[in-house]
Amino acid sequence: MVRAIVGANWGDEGKGKITDMLGESSDVVVRFQGGSNAGHTIINKYGKFALHLLPSGVFYNHTTSIIGNGVALNIPYLCSEIESLINRGVPKPNILVSDRAQIVMPYHILFDEYEEERLGKKSFGSTKSGIAPFYSDKYAKIGFQVSELFDEALLKEKVERVLEQKNILLEHMYHKPKLSVDDLYQTLLDYRNMVAPYVADTALFIHNALKEEKTILLEGQLGTLKDPDFGIYPMVTSSSTLAAYGAIGAGISPYEIKDIICVVKAYSSAVGAGEFVSEIFGDEADELRKRGGDAGEFGATTGRPRRMGWFDAVATRYGCCMQGATEVALTVLDVLGYLDELPVCVGYEIDGKVTKDFPVTAKLAKAKPVYEILPGWKCEIRGIKNYADLPENCRRYIEFIEREIETPITMISNGPAREEIIRR
Repeated sequence: MVRAIVGANWGDEGKGKITDMLGESSDVVVRFQGGSNAGHTIINKYGKFALHLLPSGVFYNHTTSIIGNGVALNIPYLCSEIESLINRGVPKPNILVSDRAQIVMPYHILFDEYEEERLGKKSFGSTKSGIAPFYSDKYAKIGFQVSELFDEALLKEKVERVLEQKNILLEHMYHKPKLSVDDLYQTLLDYRNMVAPYVADTALFIHNALKEEKTILLEGQLGTLKDPDFGIYPMVTSSSTLAAYGAIGAGISPYEIKDIICVVKAYSSAVGAGEFVSEIFGDEADELRKRGGDAGEFGATTGRPRRMGWFDAVATRYGCCMQGATEVALTVLDVLGYLDELPVCVGYEIDGKVTKDFPVTAKLAKAKPVYEILPGWKCEIRGIKNYADLPENCRRYIEFIEREIETPITMISNGPAREEIIRR
């Protein structure tokens, strides 16, 4: 059986905890897209971790954690992340890296930095992890697959050919120093030695696992609204964040994905630029940010304060729909216990008309939130294990959201730890 865990909104929904929790009953956990540009925060018996590239199943000895072919593979980052886990007492995880995964090159990170610098105030708010240049090169067919590291003649010729183009851009567009063929070639040989112990035909591995009726978990990065096709383009990421892409990014048939768990936050937050209709500001936002999550709402990768907002039912219903969600995990509900009232955005007013459908970005820029106000529950709900034991107004909030997003809420997270979960 294959399950996918994906985000409904802008990312930062708490997917790491849900993946970590469901990893216990999984044999294989696969990261299928994205790179080290976003993080998943996990709290377990080993401590608190912010994973960026590794799948969230690495804390279990019985799982195989796979970096799929759809991932932007930063090899030094991967190796340092593995080492940091071991240094903190985590048993060395079983990791496989797809031989078809492509490599984040040192110049991808440089180009990311230089382009944000060039754009100035019109920049995309990139994490400067090289992700957009990486995926640009992948689809321009000048990326480097892991498998190519093991053919030295091919590798040297390709480095020479690709650097011809890159050095023209560096010299004449960005006015930066050119790169050396010999230095880059040697760097890639070093990368080969670092990644060699993990390289495998992961698609074949997963195919065989399916034949053996193993349980496979696909882990996505960010959320629907950061998808390059269906998100708030152009303020999106550079790989598809949808569960459907999990089939491609892991190398399985689409019909194998039987369950799609969409992770949804009980309020809204976002890192980076882009349209955000239910955003709040000032003291109201500061208070929610301070209380949010386990250590406040700050990006796991960037440390940047997240932008805060009330629950957006329009964006979330759309996000669940585009993901094909079969169920929803609602997270950080415990954070909202301090509020007298809970606004929920149930519609967008655009040019004087109210819609419940999520529009394209140009129209989204004109949207004003239409709120319905629900009463708060004004108490702590951490530690509650049974749905029936939640305060009445808390249950009303959950059930109102469930009706609005048109997807069953089957899990409710009421604390950051793995066991702080209510199942419905």
